[in-house]
Amino acid sequence: MVAFIEVDEDNFERELGKAFEQKHTVIIKFGSEYCDPCHALECELEELDEMLKNLTILMVDTNEAPALTEQFDVYQLPTMLIYKERERTLYHGAGVILASDIQKLIEKAD
Repeated sequence: MVAFIEVDEDNFERELGKAFEQKHTVIIKFGSEYCDPCHALECELEELDEMLKNLTILMVDTNEAPALTEQFDVYQLPTMLIYKERERTLYHGAGVILASDIQKLIEKAD
């Protein structure tokens, strides 16, 4: 099973910084425990983690991290952001996306 990194306002910047230092592609998934589509997206992210190397997946519970939710303009769940570098957003959108489509987005940016 994939080791998703649970983040909140206290550890978000630290974990994000670690991922960028390691030259990882970063996926930030915003969701909540009671969101069924959020769980579906997690399954796709587990599959993606098996397909790609150098990937860090940060999980934000919107109920536990309202400031991050607002900072990243999250209005629907699940919302996913993909970063290749700190200032280079590859994707920011809501809904469930297939692992193969996420992989294409990431590989296209290389």
